[in-house]
Amino acid sequence: MSTESQTGSSDEIGLPKKLVDEIDAVVKSRKLNKEQRIKLEEEVKKYFIKSRFEPGETVGILAAESISEPATQMTMRTYHFAGSAGVRVTYGLPRLIEIFDAKKEPETPVMTIYLKHQFNNREAATEIAEGIIEKNVLGVSKSFSINLNDNSIEIELTDMKKAGKIARNIKENLKDLEIKEKTHSISIKPKTELTVRELQKLKEKIMNLHVDGIEEIRNAVVRREGDDWLINTIGSNLQEVLNLKEIDENRTVTNNIHEISQVLGIEGARNMIMNEALKTMQEQGLDVDVRHVMLVGDIMTLTGAVKSIGRYGVAGSQTSILARAAFEETIKHLVRASVRNEVDNFQGIFENVMIGQVIPSGTGMFDLVAQFRKEEDKK
Repeated sequence: MSTESQTGSSDEIGLPKKLVDEIDAVVKSRKLNKEQRIKLEEEVKKYFIKSRFEPGETVGILAAESISEPATQMTMRTYHFAGSAGVRVTYGLPRLIEIFDAKKEPETPVMTIYLKHQFNNREAATEIAEGIIEKNVLGVSKSFSINLNDNSIEIELTDMKKAGKIARNIKENLKDLEIKEKTHSISIKPKTELTVRELQKLKEKIMNLHVDGIEEIRNAVVRREGDDWLINTIGSNLQEVLNLKEIDENRTVTNNIHEISQVLGIEGARNMIMNEALKTMQEQGLDVDVRHVMLVGDIMTLTGAVKSIGRYGVAGSQTSILARAAFEETIKHLVRASVRNEVDNFQGIFENVMIGQVIPSGTGMFDLVAQFRKEEDKK
């Protein structure tokens, strides 16, 4: 008997080849017999047929209803980050709005960092977590003071080993300064005479200079999840984190969609929109079909850049004048269309509903054309 007759083809069971291949893989891994295979195929086929939609179905409206209705039951809560009682992470409805509005910066940017096998232990994870937290000059200093007699700034350090790095960073970022390393401190003196107010501003700039760790990573917590030791961070810098040799770059993620788009590309951003939206709703106990969320992810990334759903993104870029006007800023859209002599061709759903025409969906997708023969004159 041939392999094809044993496994079945996509034509025989009415399934795409990819699904047939996946069935084959499950049969092989689970060592299913012929009867079990047939039952599995029937179940897959049942769900496959159920998941299809007819040409002309209003999938956009269905997706909007299917996401919006459960979202009315979402809470406005935030939760405390594990191990950091003072850190609050955006959660529930605010996070869902943040995703669909495609905010440039999340209210609470976080990263989940996975480690390679050889570093997957508590000691290594703790050391890496401590090493990536951003440290500025203030964080490695015992005290800051302004010496008015000498017109200089004195920094007493907790670790003099960092004195050289601090001095280099100050020279690279600030000009016209003389820096002297002492036994337990650094003295910084401007080459020109400064007022007390100017010295105070200079002091604040020096205090905030980056010294160690990865910029933007404000805190890091180590926790265990199954067999993995993870590092959760408050703050995000995906590009720099992925450069670390200890990091598993295939699983490490950030909740900043725009950062993912810049570092991993638009497909990565699309997947992140889907994953974050689904996770946010599932955390609230809401069950939304993944295909609705996939459609939203597709439309937000269709142009190659991440666009919000709102007036400045997807809704605002519709070709129909009336559809744009119906969403927000009605007068602005109508006046602009008048000035530009724009024409609405009534090809969408919203504009046809507004004027009471049949929508171009389902049977309304097609125009019926018929040619009747003229009746012969009755004699």
